Amino acid sequence: MDYITVQQAAEKWNISPRLAQQYCADGRIPGAQKFGTAWAIPASAQKPADPRKEKAASPSITAPLEEAPSHPIPMPLLNGPFLPGHCKEYVESIPEAQLRDIAWAEYYYFSGQPEEAARIAELYLSYEELSLRLSACLIYTYANLSIGQIQRAKHTLTQIQNTLTAEETLPPQLQSVAVFAITTASVLLHLPLPQGLHSLPEHIRLLPPGLRMFALYVQAHQTYLEGDYGKSIGIVETAFAMEGQRYPIPSIYLHLAAVMDYMSLKQPEQAQAHLLRAWELARPDDLIEGFGEHHGLLGGMLEAVLKKDWPEDFRRIIAITYRFSAGWRKVHNPETGHPVADNLTTTEFAAAMLAARGWTNQEIAGHLGISPNTVKQYISTALQKLNIKQRKDLKQYMLR
Repeated sequence: MDYITVQQAAEKWNISPRLAQQYCADGRIPGAQKFGTAWAIPASAQKPADPRKEKAASPSITAPLEEAPSHPIPMPLLNGPFLPGHCKEYVESIPEAQLRDIAWAEYYYFSGQPEEAARIAELYLSYEELSLRLSACLIYTYANLSIGQIQRAKHTLTQIQNTLTAEETLPPQLQSVAVFAITTASVLLHLPLPQGLHSLPEHIRLLPPGLRMFALYVQAHQTYLEGDYGKSIGIVETAFAMEGQRYPIPSIYLHLAAVMDYMSLKQPEQAQAHLLRAWELARPDDLIEGFGEHHGLLGGMLEAVLKKDWPEDFRRIIAITYRFSAGWRKVHNPETGHPVADNLTTTEFAAAMLAARGWTNQEIAGHLGISPNTVKQYISTALQKLNIKQRKDLKQYMLR
């Protein structure tokens, strides 16, 4: 049998060598063999198929919903079972004009275009139908964080949090959507949940499947914040066991949650595998927002994995990081009294986060691809900027 190298396979399949190597490591290329540190791939091997394509019963770009809800589907794109590369087609296929508008707002947000997302979402902030109104409020809140319109973001966040008290009676499905929106807004900003709010796990079963997956991401994120990284990974695995990767946007965020967990457990190889899977889902439709939102612990991994092969995407992710983080801190810091650092560069912040988690300079250097002395300089600069003297004090200024 004739064999080709990972580099040759990557060129043949129009993917990065790193992704081709990951396919080999995941056992997705029949006949691939490892010799030392290199892989030999059968010359006749085909690019691994998207598992959703293999499961699809028809060539349609969408999959049918399990059940028809009695109200418009909230966050229709988040809940969309489209194939990677067909996101815009999926949005255009939505027959209801209002749902289609919300889906476009979602697309603009998840592709790093917050101004356009906010413009569309603003039209529905007072919409009569609750699920669409909550969808618009969520999009508008997070889009305005990136735009720098903090007061608008705070006002809309308050609207979301007041939903259950403002609505006297809600049918169970809509109540679940409201709990989902309130919990998502609070957890992802690292804010305390409103008192008396029902637990999200109690409502997950009533959500449509795509939202159910994203709700599990929110639950995994909350568990990560509590420091139970193994349990958080278990939630991620449960979500994929339930739905596979049929819903690309929740799947991207679930993989990124796993990246944070494995980095916190000092298992960078597993973290990188999940990062590559997230990128494989996100890249065909330019759904890069989540990578900027999770940049803190990804640190040098994004640079090592994406910068060489996708330099423009990497540049945009860093820009998203700066914009989103600045807005995030302007809400989080005053609300919680937890002064997350806002005057460090992305590299200083990444090094300081790892140091706060007990990583040595040597371990940080290996992850960021720099020398231990350079790490030492970054940590020293971070300490000076934060006006603290000891490495152990970094923790109070870092994301959990």
